[in-house]
Amino acid sequence: TSVYVFDADVLREALTGVGQENDQGEVYLTDVVALAHEQGRRVRALAVEDTWLVEGVNDRAQLAALGAELNRRVLERWMREGVTVVDPASTWVDVGVELARDVTLLPGTQLHGRTVVGEGATLGPDTTLTDVTVGAEATVIRTHGSRAVLAAGSTTGPFAYLRPGTELGADGKIGAFVEVKNSTIGTGAKVPHLTYVGDADIGEGTNIGASSVFVNYDGVEKHRTTIGAHARTGSDNMFVAPVTVGDGAYTGAGTTVRFDVPPGALAVTGAQQRTIDGWVLRRRPGTAAARAAEVALRDGADPRGLSPQARAERDRGRAGDQGTATPRDHGTSNDDEAENQG
Repeated sequence: TSVYVFDADVLREALTGVGQENDQGEVYLTDVVALAHEQGRRVRALAVEDTWLVEGVNDRAQLAALGAELNRRVLERWMREGVTVVDPASTWVDVGVELARDVTLLPGTQLHGRTVVGEGATLGPDTTLTDVTVGAEATVIRTHGSRAVLAAGSTTGPFAYLRPGTELGADGKIGAFVEVKNSTIGTGAKVPHLTYVGDADIGEGTNIGASSVFVNYDGVEKHRTTIGAHARTGSDNMFVAPVTVGDGAYTGAGTTVRFDVPPGALAVTGAQQRTIDGWVLRRRPGTAAARAAEVALRDGADPRGLSPQARAERDRGRAGDQGTATPRDHGTSNDDEAENQG
């Protein structure tokens, strides 16, 4: 181990007699031990019961072996204090991590830095957290996160990415394929799936629709979005910061929110839908889609039934007519349109 303890006077005297008569031409501290022994000084070894404590590290293979042993001891200590580690072989916990009783670590979990996990929480499988605080009874599944706070009873994942500054309130949810950065998500609020939340504050009880993006960067500066309490935002929304959506407000599917939405209001954007009957039969003849459509039209499988225009388009498609169809607009009054889009 190359660890030595000397009487200072013996060391000073012996160093004067150490030479460099060796292949490397170096001065060896071990020669001091030999000289002391030749002079009748007391020389002895200290027996160490735990040999891992004095194991040398000369290459990365030895370093990995020592790391594995340290991790084994850390996990054993936590298991004896009431933590469940389902698969110690695939679980890694740094020495600075704090775990409460009845925490469960599922396979593939790695906890680094100053991560703190509350009583009854379940982490994993396949979760990596660094400097993250997890509240009691929270669940974190297949998530990568750093410098985030997940309150009691919250659920995160699977496949969530928590960047620094993420704060999830009690009983809140960050769902599948959601990335959150520098944002607060209130008590009971949910961001269920396929969404990016950056530089935002989301109020309690609010639900963010799927495939939404908080557009926070204008190329120069970051801007903040505020969503009030108990709001309901539609799927595929773009929130162009800085912007505020008030308490209890709704936004329709596909809406781009560029201006503030008052409390209790409904915001919708987007053009009216146009349906061009017979397009597939005329423009994609011979494809599987065209064959399926033709069978459906022939057998009356279309739940709307065939309009005269549709029958004409079908007949033209069969005849190989490549003319242009007249689109059908789904126009309604403004109020009805808003309700339909919502």
